[in-house]
Amino acid sequence: MNDPLIDGVKIKELKILPDERGKLMEILRSDESIFEGFGQAYVTVCKPRVVKGWHYHKEQVDHFVCLQGMAKVVLYDPRQNSKTYRVINEFLIGWQNPLLVKIPTYVYHGFTAAGTEDAMILNLPTEVYRYSDPDEFRANPFTSEIPYDWGDVDKAVSR
Repeated sequence: MNDPLIDGVKIKELKILPDERGKLMEILRSDESIFEGFGQAYVTVCKPRVVKGWHYHKEQVDHFVCLQGMAKVVLYDPRQNSKTYRVINEFLIGWQNPLLVKIPTYVYHGFTAAGTEDAMILNLPTEVYRYSDPDEFRANPFTSEIPYDWGDVDKAVSR
C-alpha cells in the first residue's frame, strides 16, 4: 500500500501473547483512543474467491479483525470533501499479520479470503444492526465507480 491511510481510518497492531497453554490476542479496550463505542459483536466468514462488499455506513464505525485464515480488506474513500478522496487502502490481516482496522463512516469497504482457507472476520461496530432500517448502503463489488480490481474471484457469487 503506497497510498496514505484514508482520513479517519486507524490501525491497531495486535499483540499475540503465547504461553505453554496456547495464545491470547487482546483486540479492543474501552480505554484506548481507537475505541469510540460498542453496539454489538458479530463474526462473518468469507470463502476464497468470493468478495463481500462494497458497502458503507452513515452512522456506524466498524472495527475489523481476522480471527481465522487471512483476509484482504479493501477500503475506498468516496467523500469529496475528504483530503483522501478516491484513495484506496488494502490490508492483509489475520494471525500472520494481526491488525484491527477501524473503518469510519461513509468509507466503502469489502473483503475476501486471501489464499485457500475461509477468512473469519470479527466486527465490533459502534451501533446495533437495525433490521427494519439498516445503516448499510451497497455497491456492486465490480462497479466502475470504484477503481479497484478484486482479481480472480467468482463474480456470480460475490456481492
